[in-house]
Amino acid sequence: MVKTKKKEKTNKKIINFNDIKNKGTLDYILVTITIILTLIGLVMVLSASAPSALINYNNSYYFFNKEVLGAVVGIIMMFIISIVDITKLKKSYKLFYFLAIASALIVIVPGLGTGAKGATRWLKFGPITFQPSELTKLFLIIAYSGYYSDTSIDFTKFKNYFVKPFVAIIPIIAILLKVQNHASAAIIVTLIVSIITAMSSIKMADLGKSFGLLVALLSGGFIIGRNAIIKGFRGNRLAAWLHTWEGDNPIRTSYQTVQSLYAISSGGLFGVGLGKSKQKYLYIPEAHNDFIFAIITEELGLVGAIVVIGLFIAFAIRGYLIVARVKDRFSKLVATGITSLIILQAFLNIGVVTNTIPNTGISLPFLSYGNTSLIILLVSVGILLGISRNAKIEEKTKDVQEGANQ
Repeated sequence: MVKTKKKEKTNKKIINFNDIKNKGTLDYILVTITIILTLIGLVMVLSASAPSALINYNNSYYFFNKEVLGAVVGIIMMFIISIVDITKLKKSYKLFYFLAIASALIVIVPGLGTGAKGATRWLKFGPITFQPSELTKLFLIIAYSGYYSDTSIDFTKFKNYFVKPFVAIIPIIAILLKVQNHASAAIIVTLIVSIITAMSSIKMADLGKSFGLLVALLSGGFIIGRNAIIKGFRGNRLAAWLHTWEGDNPIRTSYQTVQSLYAISSGGLFGVGLGKSKQKYLYIPEAHNDFIFAIITEELGLVGAIVVIGLFIAFAIRGYLIVARVKDRFSKLVATGITSLIILQAFLNIGVVTNTIPNTGISLPFLSYGNTSLIILLVSVGILLGISRNAKIEEKTKDVQEGANQ
């Protein structure tokens, strides 16, 4: 009598709790970098926000308490997400594309969307306020990674590889520009989609054509939209950058940038001391937000600034090592998108604070105030950790199988 083997179940669970038992599957280096950045952020938010919080809320710890809550929730979610099998989302890329559009449009819903300084880009749910564009970016990373992992699509055809994806991104860019007045988010979205497209390239010839067409599209878009770019809210920022020290700009349009540069120059090598910043006393408006790097440099000096920049470089190296190691195409592209998103935002923010580029309104990941933004960032890192975990499990399984075959 011949025994027949029962078919083994090949479907993976979205959350595999057995994976937690596998020693060494969690990327502890990436976890350490992330938590150090988050802790530095908490300390600096407390320092930078205390004067503003005391004046506006009669509580020096107002912003700090909210940020701590975001950090705790975010870190818990990061570890939970790290055991999620991200590949299960691969086939739902169309859903994530529509979620990206919905998250960009939701600010126009009466009673939800709220604006400030000429831009309507926040959602308000009682005491909670956040930018849905943070979700838009994450949804797009998943959507485009899924699209370029769809084996039913012939990517040797240039229209499938480049034309359709970039036509699909136009509505989202238009919404970010016209509805949210959020040019910086539109730029980041375009860059991230471009990076994912480049990473998914089938042939170098396609990559070359893609780059050429992308440059042509961006150039054409700038020429067509130059009037919109150089006027109003964004135009003032561009003029402030080009003419920072001219006329009365230092006390008007360039005021925030000039005060930021004063803070940086005051820091010297080792800083004026933690909590001893002068510029945070309302000289830099909302110093705990986009310009927190200026306070870090003032209080902790060049050494502190180098440590922060070094941590972001270490994050980039670790993230791209995960990209290099993982075999699954979808996971590779998601890891590329998340790592690139965080690093792009970090160095664009630092560029603004040091007046290297015009003010973009981009926050510094993990460090700027924003508890819901911090949660989304930590969830993104959780996805990256999950991809790393799955890659290590696959490597262990392969090693065991090779050992058994010898």
